[in-house]
Amino acid sequence: MTRTAAWNLTDLRDQTGRTVVVTGASSGLGVAITRHLAARGARVIMAVRDTGKGGRVRDRLRAEHPKADLDVRHLDLLDLDTVHRFADGLRAERVAVDALVSNGGIGNVPRRLSPQGVESQLATNHLGHFALTGLLLDRLAEGRDPAVVTVASGLYRLGRLDLDDLAAERRYSPGRAYATSKLANVLFALELDRRLRAAGSPVRSLLAHPGVARTDLNREAPLLDRAVGRLLGLLLGRPVDDAVTSILYAATEPAAPTGRHIGPGRPPRPTRPTFETLTGAATDPDLAARLWARSAQLTGVDVAPAC
Repeated sequence: MTRTAAWNLTDLRDQTGRTVVVTGASSGLGVAITRHLAARGARVIMAVRDTGKGGRVRDRLRAEHPKADLDVRHLDLLDLDTVHRFADGLRAERVAVDALVSNGGIGNVPRRLSPQGVESQLATNHLGHFALTGLLLDRLAEGRDPAVVTVASGLYRLGRLDLDDLAAERRYSPGRAYATSKLANVLFALELDRRLRAAGSPVRSLLAHPGVARTDLNREAPLLDRAVGRLLGLLLGRPVDDAVTSILYAATEPAAPTGRHIGPGRPPRPTRPTFETLTGAATDPDLAARLWARSAQLTGVDVAPAC
């Protein structure tokens, strides 16, 4: 049975003293997540691919909230070297991270490969965050009510994960590749939850999704796909500030449940965190364990959860 929390953005509690890393913080959902956290007093480390754009977003948010504590840092999730440099910087500064919001990603792009030979959407949306999470677990273990929030999508149901063809050589569809990356997000978050629990770690792994949101995620998609996506956004999409409700709930509420897909509910109902039951391949723990092992091999990161 699907349950809903009686919670909205007005219930977002004071975040003073907390440090939150938000990937993809210079556009779409990431800007809204950053805005709301900063407005409630959090220090937000904006992990962005384009620091010039990130700086402009930071300045705009500071104009709205002059006391906003915003720190722009470079992170390209497709480039694991930058993932290591980003994490090394926080570790060298001994920054206690209270939440990692793994929001950054790409969608519906032409086929290309990462330096590790992995299809770019899977590499960016999953492998980059896998490595970043592993490298920051010790920093998260020092945080207050620490949480890793993996931003997934209901499209995970359409994903088909072939661990023997991570380059998508046999068949490639931009939309299917995106769905597969979202399936990988779900499998990773659930496996991380199992491992954290087994280790007795204070860090929690949560899954959240924004539903259909009015963002520019499909900006690199073919023209027809962009047009269809824009139409769906107009007809079914939520404004970005509504869409991030479920993500902010997961990142800030200690009562948010693990093992569920926390969404915004179905329109036209009011936006409320809704705890959805996962289905299909996402519930296969063997597939999740094999994905973890393959991801650790490809990234060179397999940090045991800290107790």
